[in-house]
Amino acid sequence: MHTSSRTLTFSGLVVAALALSACSPSTAETEPAAENSAAATTPAEASSSPSASDGSAKRQEVASLTPRVVLSYDGGLMTVDAESGELLGTTEHEGFLRLNNAGDGRHVLVSDSDVFRLFDTGLIDQTHGDHSHYYEQAPALTDTTLDAPEAAHVVVHEGKTALFADGSGAIQVLDSTAFSDGAVEDGEVERHATESAHHGVAVPLTDGNLLLTQGTEESRDTVQVVTPEGEVVAETTDCPGVHGEAAAAPTAQGDVISLGCENGPVVYRDGAFHKVAVEEDYQRSGNQFGSHGSPIVLADYKTDPDAEQERPTRIGLIDTRTDAIRTVDLGSAYWFRSLARGPEGEALVLTYDGQLNILDDETGEVLHEVVVVEPWEEPGEWQEPGPAVKVAGDRAYVTDAAAQRLHVVDIAAGTVVDSFDLPETPTEIAVVDGEPESPATAKAGHEDHDHEGDTHDGHDH
Repeated sequence: MHTSSRTLTFSGLVVAALALSACSPSTAETEPAAENSAAATTPAEASSSPSASDGSAKRQEVASLTPRVVLSYDGGLMTVDAESGELLGTTEHEGFLRLNNAGDGRHVLVSDSDVFRLFDTGLIDQTHGDHSHYYEQAPALTDTTLDAPEAAHVVVHEGKTALFADGSGAIQVLDSTAFSDGAVEDGEVERHATESAHHGVAVPLTDGNLLLTQGTEESRDTVQVVTPEGEVVAETTDCPGVHGEAAAAPTAQGDVISLGCENGPVVYRDGAFHKVAVEEDYQRSGNQFGSHGSPIVLADYKTDPDAEQERPTRIGLIDTRTDAIRTVDLGSAYWFRSLARGPEGEALVLTYDGQLNILDDETGEVLHEVVVVEPWEEPGEWQEPGPAVKVAGDRAYVTDAAAQRLHVVDIAAGTVVDSFDLPETPTEIAVVDGEPESPATAKAGHEDHDHEGDTHDGHDH
């Protein structure tokens, strides 16, 4: 699907010259027994070149699609069948790789230094009128990249995918379906910019406006909503250290977005920003996870401005209807990769004691305490491997870096239903099931990226 190319002229903003790039192949290998080879890529100007996504790879028709789990490790990517645990392929690629669902149910965007690379999981859903045909093929790193100095946040919201480049402050927005054929064309990308380079984020809103942060490398405290004509229609400057965002259940007037600050969260609702009151002078919720069907946003809860590595035991449940926050003390610490949302809005938190805590988001009641991994602690550097949680459907997928395993949890039952050995130590995780992310299936969060529907995740370092 092609969209018309629009370059929005934001008032006071300079349009970034982000070149959408294709790539020339470099050294990347796919194994085992992959019928098609994957190629790592380097940026070059032009449109995307053909890849495994264009139908050239061998594929087979299946009755239904099984979710696939993509995991990064030191040296590349591996893809695992979520039901059988079968290793479907590994792709060698150097560097620290961050994983973000692209929003089309098939592809994963890989944040790789100064580009976003498109990874094809091999799940294909082709709709023909009132029915669909399902196909599977070997996973592969495609030749499609989008240039983005210090490629950072990916946000999927209401059928749109926004990419943020920390190194330039530039923003690229696409229909999530633009990734479906594995080759993004220049006309499918809307390019925007902020005033200065900073660690920021952008969220495409359903009314056509764009929510974005403003700041510099030294400080940031401003969030704006800007129209396609460049008019700032809503703004707050009361969000020091703005970091982390999540979408909650919308109101009749439109989107509801929560953002983390260092003096309590802020909520965009009904066309205006609302401050969430907190007791502490310093309160940071830099990692937030929402659910499209819930007005409650799950967030971390930090209160020590001097801590080099704070290890909170409390989490926050932000009520976007009343601009209030409830805290729940889990009695054990967690880190930014510990949080996720379930299909009914459940709040999931994996704590140092090895338990996956499953909470009712409205009451804060702990519904299940599922022992998943051995007791652990947050590593010294956020890029190092440690347990991580992602959700697809009614299952939570928990990586176990210490044991080099992947665990599968039935969220409603609160039980571990499968555990799989992995050939490498996992760092980051993304799960796709073939279904495009939409309001009906959305589950949001921000750990510096991710979006099981409306998920955006964001690292807190």
